[in-house]
Amino acid sequence: MKTQVTRLFGAALLGAGLLAAGPALAQGAATPARTAFVDFAEVVERADPAVVNIRTTERPRGPRGPQGAPGAPGEQDPFELFRRFFGPDVPNMPRPQPNPRAPRGGNQDEVPRGVGSGFFISADGFILTNHHVVNGADEIYVTLTDKRELKARVIGSDERTDVALIKVEGTGFPRLPIGDPGKLRKGEWVMAIGSPFGLENTVTAGVVSAKSRDTGDFLPFIQTDVAVNPGNSGGPLLNTRGEVVGINSQIFTRSGGYQGISFAIPIDEAIRVSDQLRASGRVSRGFLGVTLDDVTKDVAEGLGLGKPQGAVVINVAANTPAAKAGLQEGDIVLRVDGRLVENRAELVRQIANIRPGTKITLQVWRAGKTRDVTLTLAERPAEQTAQRGGETPPKAPDNAKANELGLITVDLSDARRKELRIKGGVQVVSVDGAAERAGLRAGDVLLQFNNQEILSAAQFNELVAKADLRKTIVVLVNRNGAVNYVPIRPSR
Repeated sequence: MKTQVTRLFGAALLGAGLLAAGPALAQGAATPARTAFVDFAEVVERADPAVVNIRTTERPRGPRGPQGAPGAPGEQDPFELFRRFFGPDVPNMPRPQPNPRAPRGGNQDEVPRGVGSGFFISADGFILTNHHVVNGADEIYVTLTDKRELKARVIGSDERTDVALIKVEGTGFPRLPIGDPGKLRKGEWVMAIGSPFGLENTVTAGVVSAKSRDTGDFLPFIQTDVAVNPGNSGGPLLNTRGEVVGINSQIFTRSGGYQGISFAIPIDEAIRVSDQLRASGRVSRGFLGVTLDDVTKDVAEGLGLGKPQGAVVINVAANTPAAKAGLQEGDIVLRVDGRLVENRAELVRQIANIRPGTKITLQVWRAGKTRDVTLTLAERPAEQTAQRGGETPPKAPDNAKANELGLITVDLSDARRKELRIKGGVQVVSVDGAAERAGLRAGDVLLQFNNQEILSAAQFNELVAKADLRKTIVVLVNRNGAVNYVPIRPSR
């Protein structure tokens, strides 16, 4: 299996747990005595009762066999062992089938789906786990350390953050204290309790490898070297004080199993989601209406930013808060209400964590200067799709010569400028040299050259001729409706 980041319970070939001896800490002369040895026994004794095993079942929805049983008998299912280890949601995996020889009684059509973990966050039965542990399940059962099995119901589940809130009836349940993941340090010991391969309340340990890892889900994951295996998904990541600091959710793997890199959802992010799930059963997020990209080192240098930070606006959707406030393609968002934006993922997180209807101020970098843009956030829609077809570029004029960057451009028609909502701009009709190495293509529309608006092909060529080509040149490019900065290095 190729390298991938995958969720632990069963949505891809994945693992879901923690299971391995923690790595030794290198000790130096200045190492505090308290870090020389960590004894987890007391922590486990306090935390263990609050961790639960989660078992899910589903009713088969496939065609019925001649005897009323769907498909082949479970005891002859060649995928059953694989399913037990990795869960039922592996792509193209046949659904499990009940055994027609099973004794009568109970719900014969109900078949095992998978196992996971969770933990109490309140004495009245609220449990945090992963969305992918309970998603699609018809029945959910929770097993406590005293061997009681209780039926649970889903209060709410959020696919985007992979957080789910479920509840069992009753009171007096032990709960885990909530820690502060922001205070975690690289190299700090952490531990987990869960049910790898169904082995209930297994304890594993390791260290924090990194913080604020972006795996594409726009969550600032905690990366650890705690061994992760199927069944620990949804279980707690604990610090040495016994406080939960994360929910184990994903692994990085080439084989489907643990390979020394696992990820946990920071508990503060999970609690923020669970509070909304508890209140309304759904999560409401702030929405700008833009498509974003990161600022590279070359772009930052070429635009005079000093260092790569912020997020580039590459598309502004019509009739959105961003469009109404005048946010423009090519703007670089540096701060949200004074809070620094490190990158694209950080901006997405900050906006998502603000309630819809909130008025905010963005500090943006535009044409070499900072300015403030104030707007009111809308609610993020469930799905958004915005695609544009390509354009057939015009041909280069006869006897046209490429400029020093290797580009031949032509002026845009009035209709094209109106369509793109711009006053100037030029279209690339031929690419060679440094521009080709930078990735520019025929059909690209150039909007800015080193923070200066491009008004015509003649003016663009003049800008190129006057530029210091020993330095990185940055052009703002519209390609099929998506706008982004492209750094060009004239001399290699």
